[in-house]
Amino acid sequence: MAITGVVLFDGPSMLDGEPIVAIATFDSLNRKTGNVIQTWILRKDVSPTVAVKTGQDSSICGKCPHRHFSGGGCYVLPFQAPLKIWKHYQQGKYPKMAPKYIPKFINRGLRLGSYGDPAAVPYTIWLAITSICSDHTGFTHQIEHECFDQNILKLCQVSIETPSQYKKYAKYGTFRVKTEEMPLLEGEQLCRNTQGYRCEQCHLCDGKSKNKIAINFHGQRKANFENKFGV
Repeated sequence: MAITGVVLFDGPSMLDGEPIVAIATFDSLNRKTGNVIQTWILRKDVSPTVAVKTGQDSSICGKCPHRHFSGGGCYVLPFQAPLKIWKHYQQGKYPKMAPKYIPKFINRGLRLGSYGDPAAVPYTIWLAITSICSDHTGFTHQIEHECFDQNILKLCQVSIETPSQYKKYAKYGTFRVKTEEMPLLEGEQLCRNTQGYRCEQCHLCDGKSKNKIAINFHGQRKANFENKFGV
């Protein structure tokens, strides 16, 4: 059987010490990102659909204001891809990362945290994988988390929502989610997906380039976002 993904990490969350896994899957039909390697950060012992109801998703999402548990508007629907990946993991369909799988990452783009926050996984894991991929994208909402590893900022944009956060964190490179009515802030540029670019073509959100990117909120839970952050 063809290998469709591998386990990059199996251990305690860097955010709260609870058991998590990080899984890379090699094929993607995501129209926004293109066919980059996707990574899924999941509670090992609890399904995504249960975790978002009980609050146990804090192990992988930390203090993200968009968590479903806290009434946020996260566009990722746990009962879709995250649940499928989790079930496949429980069935033993993803082997542990090993040298023989390195060719699957070479000359490929990588998305850190297709679900879950990259800061939940040790920085050394991401450093090893990004070093063999051609490029990557990554975002973190955990810069104010008490357990946050600042090294993550070498690989990820700081996810923000407000002008005050932008003023505070723009020097690190930011990714601001906004409503369509909110104007761009000085120095920001709109996500190039609006111009027809896919993430695999763009590479602006790699953390190290310190770009300031904004995107208009999208997804089924748009109203939740607008209730929290709309104007």
